[in-house]
Amino acid sequence: LDVLSPTEAEMKVIAKAFGIHPLTAEDIMLQEAREKVELFRHYYFVNYRTFDQDINSTNYLEPVNMYVVVFREGVLSFHFSMTPHPANVRRRIRQLRDYLILSSDWISYAIIDDITDVFQPLIQNIEDEVDEIDENILRMHTPERDEKTAHLRDDSSSFFDSGDMLRRVGDCRKRVMSLYRLLGNKADVIKGFAKRCNESWEVAPRSEIGLYLGDIQDHIVTMTSNLGHYEKILARSHGNYLAQINIRMNERQEQTADVLGKLTVLGTIVLPMNIITGLWGMNVWVPGQEYEGDLAWFVW
Repeated sequence: LDVLSPTEAEMKVIAKAFGIHPLTAEDIMLQEAREKVELFRHYYFVNYRTFDQDINSTNYLEPVNMYVVVFREGVLSFHFSMTPHPANVRRRIRQLRDYLILSSDWISYAIIDDITDVFQPLIQNIEDEVDEIDENILRMHTPERDEKTAHLRDDSSSFFDSGDMLRRVGDCRKRVMSLYRLLGNKADVIKGFAKRCNESWEVAPRSEIGLYLGDIQDHIVTMTSNLGHYEKILARSHGNYLAQINIRMNERQEQTADVLGKLTVLGTIVLPMNIITGLWGMNVWVPGQEYEGDLAWFVW
């Protein structure tokens, strides 16, 4: 049973009907953000976060809390934003019900697995963009070996001058940190969840689910380490890009100083001549006019 944005009255009715503990109901209604797994007398409670997957939404990549209450006979899920995970799990159940024994523990695993899987395409896109950014920045001052390379260099130069690369690096780092924040605590939650499979509580998940959870934990650890690697590459690329900009600014300053030096020399030569010709070219009485043909007065 999937519940979207329950009200206080609806939550009270559901809690009374299914015997949900007041602490669980409070966590759901207050939208508790901390991911965790808790065992109660008749069920266990899982809080596992996903994110807004609508790329056109202003809340894209914002955390969305998914609350799962797992009984021996069924599963209740609660969330306060539209998310495709319940529909994906129901479709998966229809596909596998003839091949597997689909218990409530398996359904809770399927929800967690579906949430974890949505991170992989985003991380792959980030990997491709990081490689492209790193290659473009390193190509900024690559020697032009042939006409094709020169053409690429010209295109990249105009691209860098527009400032788009700096925005791309900033946006990519922002996405990396958003995903890193979402994945940061999941490995510990799954590890704790897997340990609960070996506890003697009747409501605890069965041991075979622990094998599936171990696979999810491996995926989360891999994705987290990849994000850390991408962040290091972006930090290095960011520094390299700023260094290249500083080099270009220094080159422009040297060119400007060279031009100003030449203009200074030219002005030093032309200005005295201009003063003399301007002074003695006027149609008025000027000093030395009575000594026409004799420039000795000018020397004295």
